Amino acid sequence: MEIWINPACSKCRGALTLLDAEGADYTVRRYLEDVPSPEEIRDVLDRLGLEPWDITRTGEDAAKELGVKEWPRDEAARERWIEALSAHPKLIQRPIITAEDGTAVVGRTEEAVRDALSR
Repeated sequence: MEIWINPACSKCRGALTLLDAEGADYTVRRYLEDVPSPEEIRDVLDRLGLEPWDITRTGEDAAKELGVKEWPRDEAARERWIEALSAHPKLIQRPIITAEDGTAVVGRTEEAVRDALSR
């Protein structure tokens, strides 16, 4: 199990606290420092069953500067979104937990973190 975190994020800290309380075996990836490649983002999107716009933090300054709210949300624009997430990792929703069964969840709630633990 791996968890992508930003240490300044309260949701990330809460997820780590819950993982620790449950005795989970996991690896921390500080994705702002260890930036995911476009291929890694494609992989995690497949595992999540989501599209890149589903995990994009559109309220971030970088998102506003790029104008992502105006970008098409279709297959033709998918790579543009993925490249933006890799180039501007602050745009990636957090925390993302990759589960043992090959799936992943966005662990913003206790229920989502527990779901990842149960997989």
